[in-house]
Amino acid sequence: MTTDTLDRTAGRWTDTSQMRTLADMARYHAAVRGTETAFEFEGRSTSFAGFDAATSRVAQALIAEGLKPGDRIAYVGKNSDHYFELLFGAAKAGVVMAPVGWRLAGPEIAYIIADTRARLLFVGTEIADTIAAETGNLPAVERFVAMEGSANGWTNYETWRDAHPAVDPELPTKPGDVTLQLYTSGTTGHPKGAMLTHGNLLDGRTEAAASDDPRLQWCKWDDSDVSLVAMPVAHIGGTGWGIIGLYNGAKGIVAREFDPFKVLDFIERDRVSKMFMVPAALQIVVRQPRAREIDYSRMRNILYGASPIPLDLLRECIEIFGCGFVQQYGMTETTGTIVYLPPQDHDPAGNQRMRSAGLPMPGVELAILGPDGEHLPVGEVGEVATRSAANMAGYWNLDEATKKTIAADGWLRTGDAGYMDADGYLFIHDRVKDMIITGGENVYPAEVESAVYGHPAVAEVAVIGVPDPTWGEAVKAVVVPKPGMTIDVADIIAFARGRIAGFKVPKSVDVIAALPRNASGKILRRELRAPYWEGRERQVN
Repeated sequence: MTTDTLDRTAGRWTDTSQMRTLADMARYHAAVRGTETAFEFEGRSTSFAGFDAATSRVAQALIAEGLKPGDRIAYVGKNSDHYFELLFGAAKAGVVMAPVGWRLAGPEIAYIIADTRARLLFVGTEIADTIAAETGNLPAVERFVAMEGSANGWTNYETWRDAHPAVDPELPTKPGDVTLQLYTSGTTGHPKGAMLTHGNLLDGRTEAAASDDPRLQWCKWDDSDVSLVAMPVAHIGGTGWGIIGLYNGAKGIVAREFDPFKVLDFIERDRVSKMFMVPAALQIVVRQPRAREIDYSRMRNILYGASPIPLDLLRECIEIFGCGFVQQYGMTETTGTIVYLPPQDHDPAGNQRMRSAGLPMPGVELAILGPDGEHLPVGEVGEVATRSAANMAGYWNLDEATKKTIAADGWLRTGDAGYMDADGYLFIHDRVKDMIITGGENVYPAEVESAVYGHPAVAEVAVIGVPDPTWGEAVKAVVVPKPGMTIDVADIIAFARGRIAGFKVPKSVDVIAALPRNASGKILRRELRAPYWEGRERQVN
């Protein structure tokens, strides 16, 4: 069935039935939109036809390297239009892209790359020295490719790409094929690779585009839309948002990294009409002195996720941007958004629904599960589960972890506790897992605890998330000193900073005599968290 994402009277429309895979997308828009702009990045403009040709060159280059369908390549660096060439070119070759967060510490990056078993690693300038220092921990990598220049004598990306013809290999790709592997923070201290298929990335978009529900108007795009891709591509919020814009035939403005001053420049210069950000980033943008001087007349929708938006910040954003706001709830394992709170429910005066995550996207089923997996009725709190075409294929090489997350009947456990109201709105109450979300970044206590535990003065450590007005939550370490030892808080923080990414490092440290435990010896993190969250309706921020 043909599904149009644009009103035909408004100009050219997008036939989504022609785009079942990322490879299809590149081909389709080259044929339909040709010389129109697909991406702009720091003065470099790429047409849809040029993007398609570049992805064919990438595919040919990967095949020439001996890569086969199902093999992995890895990318570590800041955002770039060339990253999307790699992603879509890999799709044409049946190869899986695994982007890695450049903000991670060297050993963390090396662990992920080694886990992917990638034979080719594409490296951004900003992270080249870190990767060079880790080459001994990357025995599977046969070729390092420098995305810009030729750092460390590595092959330059454009040279590598352009040594091959712009001939589409036309290898068969299916919606069920894995094409993207995003790493999530691990509950046991190691991140897991969530395998996402073409269908995961695109099928839900097709259903949303076909919907005539007025609450889903924010999903509609037209020929004049301009999308800003500012979130990191190692996250679903970066790669996923870039794919959505391209899927809808919009011009994508790629920001190398999030910079509040440059975001305002993009909006003003490039007439951005849609963008996705986390509330912490939005807060930084609107607090800039220039924020009230910019023309936002082209801005139609701002999507935000990772945490609800504080009412005072929402009022400020509505006043300044004057557009519709849409809250997004989801996770890497659900390929991003599965629940949305539409603009109609964003009331500057505040309302009950603004406490919710929102409504399920088209094709998404939600359930609240009890301790034994039973489905709970309206109003009862349990673990949020979901079933849809967006559920990941599984975790890379972790069958047991996959089985614990996705049941045989397709229900995926999110690790969040919540309830549904009579109108179908999902309310997030707490986290079943202990994950901390700080500034849109996921942090698991086990990772931080492992980093702090090695300090010579620390006998025990527990890590919790506490409210933070800017970042939503801040990482706090609660430590027990070894007998006769004194804890130097600044030294603990510095010790952790040398072992994990900066955003995971504790912002504060409490010292106590003993950690609270249950009868089986498990640390009671809820008891540690309780004083900081007292008086708040939700135990998430």
